[in-house]
This record gives sequence, C-alpha cells and structure tokens, in this order.
Amino acid sequence: MSPIRSVAVYCASSSQVRESFFREAYRLGECLATEGIELIYGDGGIGLMGELARGVLDKGGKVTGVIPQFMVDEGWNNPLSTRTIVVETMHERKARIEQLADAMVAMPGGIGTFEELLECLTWKQLGLHTKPVVILNVDGYYDALLKCIDLMVEEKMLRDWHRDMFAVVKTADKVLPALRTMKPWNVSIRSEAKI
Repeated sequence: MSPIRSVAVYCASSSQVRESFFREAYRLGECLATEGIELIYGDGGIGLMGELARGVLDKGGKVTGVIPQFMVDEGWNNPLSTRTIVVETMHERKARIEQLADAMVAMPGGIGTFEELLECLTWKQLGLHTKPVVILNVDGYYDALLKCIDLMVEEKMLRDWHRDMFAVVKTADKVLPALRTMKPWNVSIRSEAKI
C-alpha cells in the first residue's frame, strides 16, 4: 500500500452532538498531526468538523478545507484552515476531497456525512478508487448502517466481500492502524461489481 500522507474525514458540523463525538474528533485530529498526515475535509469551523481541525492545528499539523462558495458566503468556512479551496458545487467539493486524500474516514454525522461515505463506497465498489476507508463508529453510531449493509448482502444487493471495502473501529487511535492494514482493493473489481 502507498504511504498515507493525507486523510479525508467526513463528519458533522452540528455543535449539539454528544461530548464523546467531540472528544474523538479532537483526538483523531491529534493522531493525524502527530503522524504528519494532512487533514482534508469540508472546511467547517464548528461542530465535529471544527473540533477535528482544531485537534490537527493544536499539534502543528496541516488542514486543507474544500468548500463551495455559497457556504463561504454564509460564513461557514474555517478561517484557521492552513489552506482553503473554494469550489462552485457540492459535487465538486466531494470530488476534490477524494482527489486530494490518500484515505477516507467517516465519523458520526448527518445526511451529508452519510451521503459522502456512501458515495465514496460506491466509487470503490466500481473500482473508481482503491483507497482505504474506515468508519469511526463512536458509541455505536453506525450500528444501524452496518446492519443495513448486512441486509444488502443477505438480499444479494452486495456480495459478501463488499464488506472488505471498509473497516470499522470504535476509537480515534485505531483509525490509522486500520487504514494502514486494510486488505488491498484492486481496480479490476469492477468486472465483478455486477451480481
């Protein structure tokens, strides 16, 4: 596997979430910075997004935010990001984040986070990327989604080996080891995407 120099993290911008989510977001930021890994994210300045970036920056790490112009106009960007890339659409935002990152992580989040994670997995299923993906399942937040994926396998919507597209961990300190030890994914997998 290629070295991981940058990690995309998808997570909530809500400031109303439980304390354990904030704690793990900050800790993940610290872990990335300690390993010299650049954070690539949606450039939010509040909620888990802001806490994640703060964890990176407090340890002297680099943060690259990718954000649509309309969100900048609303003042939703993080002025502390090391680098901010402004794009026009949400589609461009997701594509640019994926291009810049060597791996992806999903923390607890809302509809946008789920959409980012599922699109990332769709691209991987189709062999459009082969990057490692980890779900940081803090306090069982993703348990229902994981059960839904099991149902997809049971109902023959996915193959059993599609579960290898991602790993699941419970705490921030387990994210980087999981990313580095994931089973390799080959682009030729698209030939078997059809069930």
